[in-house]
Amino acid sequence: MSDKAKKLRLGILISGRGSNLIAIANNIRAGTLPGVEIAIVISNTASACGLAVTRELGLPGEVFVSKGRPRAEHDADVAACLRRHNVDLVVLAGYMRLLSPEFIHAFPNRIVNIHPSLLPAFPGIDAQHQAFDYGVKVTGCTVHFVDEHLDHGPIILQRAIPVLDTDDADSLSARILKEEHKAYSEAIARIASGDYEFQGRRYVRRKA
Repeated sequence: MSDKAKKLRLGILISGRGSNLIAIANNIRAGTLPGVEIAIVISNTASACGLAVTRELGLPGEVFVSKGRPRAEHDADVAACLRRHNVDLVVLAGYMRLLSPEFIHAFPNRIVNIHPSLLPAFPGIDAQHQAFDYGVKVTGCTVHFVDEHLDHGPIILQRAIPVLDTDDADSLSARILKEEHKAYSEAIARIASGDYEFQGRRYVRRKA
């Protein structure tokens, strides 16, 4: 952001438990994620556990059920809600739904996602299990901007972890999730700082 005095307003989209939402909210409250506030939490499922978390944190929340609705119609409602809350950055936090091109175009370079692998390796679902089954020795997580292709947009940062001989797919998933909780806030802090810029596909610190 160019105006360092203005807080970066997040619109967090969830579908499930909201563990990354909790991590981001805790970092904001602890002062380790300055210049950032959560403007709205939106779920596409009424049963998402993250909605209870949202209420416990005292955050505004909305539900737009996606099941049975045309994607573009549903996404238009979500986009309108984000605009009403003056959201600067859309944060996908376990949002289990592909976004329509119209939604992505409405927030260019303003949507971020976290993926549990070192992209471009193992895109798509069950990335942790893909990595474990493949037998890689190192994996991790990636925070990236969202474009129209699956797990493809410019990378903001990555965190790597070794795959231990004692790991199974579940223990590996749990260890990756711990890194996600650190990485997402770190990536958001980079965006909020205004100190980074795009150079092609690269998102790098501006030169002094």
